[in-house]
Amino acid sequence: MKFSFSDSLALHRFSDYLIDSLQAEGYLNLESNLQIKPDNRFFLQVDAGTQFKWIQLGKGNLEPWMESSLDGGAIIAGESPFRIEAVQHLMGQILETGQNNGYPFMAVKLDSIELDNGQLRASLYMEKGPLITFDTLRITGSSKIQPIYLARKTGIIPGNPFSQKKVNKLREVLKNSVPYLALSGSPEMSFQNEEATIYLPVEDRKMNAIDGIIGFLPNEIEANKWLVTGQFDLQLYNVSGKGRDYQLNWQRLTQYSQNLRVAAREPYVLGSQLDLGAAFSLLKEDTTFLNRDFSLRLGYQVTANTYIDFFSKWQAGDLLEVGRYENATELPEVGDFRYNSYGADFSFTDVDDPIVPKSGWRSKLTLGIGNKTLRENTGIDPALYAGIERESLQYYIRGAVDYYYRLDKNFSSRVSLQAGELNNSNLLLNDLYRLGGLQSIRGFNENFFYSSRYAYMNLEPRYYFGNYSYFLLFTDLGMLEDAVRKRERDWPFSFGAGLSLETAGGMFNFVYALGKSAGQPLGFNYSRIHFGFTGRF
Repeated sequence: MKFSFSDSLALHRFSDYLIDSLQAEGYLNLESNLQIKPDNRFFLQVDAGTQFKWIQLGKGNLEPWMESSLDGGAIIAGESPFRIEAVQHLMGQILETGQNNGYPFMAVKLDSIELDNGQLRASLYMEKGPLITFDTLRITGSSKIQPIYLARKTGIIPGNPFSQKKVNKLREVLKNSVPYLALSGSPEMSFQNEEATIYLPVEDRKMNAIDGIIGFLPNEIEANKWLVTGQFDLQLYNVSGKGRDYQLNWQRLTQYSQNLRVAAREPYVLGSQLDLGAAFSLLKEDTTFLNRDFSLRLGYQVTANTYIDFFSKWQAGDLLEVGRYENATELPEVGDFRYNSYGADFSFTDVDDPIVPKSGWRSKLTLGIGNKTLRENTGIDPALYAGIERESLQYYIRGAVDYYYRLDKNFSSRVSLQAGELNNSNLLLNDLYRLGGLQSIRGFNENFFYSSRYAYMNLEPRYYFGNYSYFLLFTDLGMLEDAVRKRERDWPFSFGAGLSLETAGGMFNFVYALGKSAGQPLGFNYSRIHFGFTGRF
């Protein structure tokens, strides 16, 4: 074979590479001779010799707990060729297992090596070193967070065996599962008296929020007038430095409609690894119906990115102003019901910033199932309930995926896909999902749509002129089905622009949107304007 080289250095590199490759394949006793002629020709003569093969690589003094963590155990046998990479990989596994189980100073080598006629026999020998445990986690920044809460969140619990893996994942854990903290420097570590102390320079982020939004919408009751709607959100995180979270959300959707939700979460309840949460919500839809639901949740942080939440939910719906149905000849689309369900939420988060992400993605999947009871209303003719199934099984599923793609320093895009389905043999209008508004399909009133099955996509390119300040364009496209009123499938869409401006006290938001659906034509008189200020502290 003929090869060309730019200089003698490249020639010697090629020779070394060829020899190293053969030795890695088990040719341990090869001989080589490199000759360079005056006319710039060279000759490389290689006598590979015998390829060494394993008779056996024994487990040596490996302990049972160490053997079980290795790929295929710790034995190499059966006339397999000697490959240094395989041995290095096995040793690397042993060292990694030791480092993650309290032995960061472990060493491993080959022992009792026997070479005989191209065959190799050896044993593994490890020196564990001292058992190292975690000492108290030290907070070196100005954060008011309690060290014991942060220790549980990161898995660095005093007295537990040292784990290099947990130390390496500190940044990821803080970014994705403790968003109200920010590192102000690099974590540091020291060893003394067979204990490892981790020093975390963390600061509290301004995650607590007070959000007020005012919306101007066409008044559907009084012609040629505008209706002023309102929204108030209060979010408190890491209360008392123990990871406690509280939320309060209130909306005035239309002139006679309101929406209220309160929620609380207590982490690591009773010293366990479980979080306990509770939530209550109320929806009053003008003079038609009133819905309430109460839920209890048990959550668990599976990994730094993954969280699972098991819940039990009790829901109730009641008709308002029943007198309108006094002479009804069939049951109304809304009704009185009670629904008890059980399910789980699965969440995954991997973004660069928990407040305003510019890259990464996050997702959530909700599954629930339970028994629904249809209740008779004393204001409706009992004969209308004849033949109606009173008890039935109802299930629901919802999913959301948000992907943030950063094009360069100033440009980023958000792509969101959300879908859901609600299934029951006797669905009511006040059962259905509510969509529309600033948080779903923009260009429509809040909760404008009723849907038993939906899917919609949001595309939102952003131009950043500050850390959290940006201009945005957007378009939303959805597919909606209503199994109660059995309407044709609706394909709403919207588009518009907006601004999010970071100030010293929080975020100012402004969005202008136009939308079209089967129930709303496209026109400037149907445009939606939302603006408000989110204070962070």
